[in-house]
Amino acid sequence: MNIEQLNANYGIADKVKFVDGQGNFPLIKISNEYAEATISVYAGQVLSFKPVGQTEDMMFLSSQAYYQTGKAIKGGTPICWPWFGPDPEGKGRASHGFVRDRLWQVRDVVSTQNGSTQVTMGLVDTPETRAIWNYSFDLSIVITVGHTLTINLVTRNTGSESFAITQALHTYFQIGDINQVKVLGLADKAYIDKVNRGEQKTQSGVITFSGECDRIYLDVPAQLTIEDRALNRQITVTATNSKTAIVWNPGADISAKMADLGDRDYEHFVCVETANAANEIIEIAAGDDYNLTANYSF
Repeated sequence: MNIEQLNANYGIADKVKFVDGQGNFPLIKISNEYAEATISVYAGQVLSFKPVGQTEDMMFLSSQAYYQTGKAIKGGTPICWPWFGPDPEGKGRASHGFVRDRLWQVRDVVSTQNGSTQVTMGLVDTPETRAIWNYSFDLSIVITVGHTLTINLVTRNTGSESFAITQALHTYFQIGDINQVKVLGLADKAYIDKVNRGEQKTQSGVITFSGECDRIYLDVPAQLTIEDRALNRQITVTATNSKTAIVWNPGADISAKMADLGDRDYEHFVCVETANAANEIIEIAAGDDYNLTANYSF
């Protein structure tokens, strides 16, 4: 569907407009009474969210991000599905699954009763996806742009046999200075330290950053907070149907080696990911669905 058709079918005067983005990927530009946002139809991914009154975007988006079919966009809210991390079966399939690097279908765009804007997009299984992961599914994402940002990722099993998934909203939050950031809410929680050979450790106090950090926290509370002294703000992450959270920052060495990150980009983002990962494997019976939700607010 081209931009003209998307605008004719789903555009909302003065609030929602579809435009061509980099790589000719369609973008959804939203401006309502609460916030401005940009959503990429490729990858079903929020690239920007700025509530009214905020001078800085909530989302980090790399200036060197790829906008190419088959590549993930570095920043915003990439979706890891139907697995988080390396191929769980060791078949050589791409890390983090196959939905963050393909075009989604726009299903609906509406203004809600309270004036928020709600965008629904989806993916269903095809011969191509079944060659990667041989199950029938309907995956939908509902993105609500209001004074907060809410993402609902809904997996429906449309086949005749159950399947298991892991998943994550791999969200990149913009921060002023990684050296002045704390993540609150995970004290005394066990975590898998992927920087140190997957050792299980226990978090002591708040999380601060002094180098590469790649951790999967287990049995986490519903609410986590990013304290950003440099930008003088806090970001609250509230999760539903999630008991694992990933905290990631690549540090200087890895950032410098990544072609889609600037050498110093690691200083300006932190990923705090709402997830079902590690031992939190979600089994979905035929005909059932599972809803993973994250709400982001200042």
